[in-house]
Amino acid sequence: QVQLVESGGGSVQAGGSLRLSCVGSALTSTNNCVGWFRSAIGKEREGVARIRPLPGTAWYSDSVKGRFTISRDNAKNSVYLQMDNLRPEDTAIYYCALRRGLCRGLEFDYWGQGTQVTVSS
Repeated sequence: QVQLVESGGGSVQAGGSLRLSCVGSALTSTNNCVGWFRSAIGKEREGVARIRPLPGTAWYSDSVKGRFTISRDNAKNSVYLQMDNLRPEDTAIYYCALRRGLCRGLEFDYWGQGTQVTVSS
């Protein structure tokens, strides 16, 4: 059973930063694809970042490119989402997700419970 636990959400003012963490035993493997998604009220769930198995190249949505950075630390069973220059429209619940093996678009098999991010203007 794959379990993913997110943390690091909170409330910040526009222009601020947060770092989200996702911890899970399956994250020790570099053979998994890991992504971050977000769900905002009245909007469809959006994939914002994804990191591939080795060599670990990353993909970002246009809405966060240049502001968010995804990274992984296998020794700590963790994947991170560094979020800088936050905007009010980034307000959402953020979820970590995992797919065993190669990335396939935004298709993931396992999900965390989410962490709330609120950005005020």
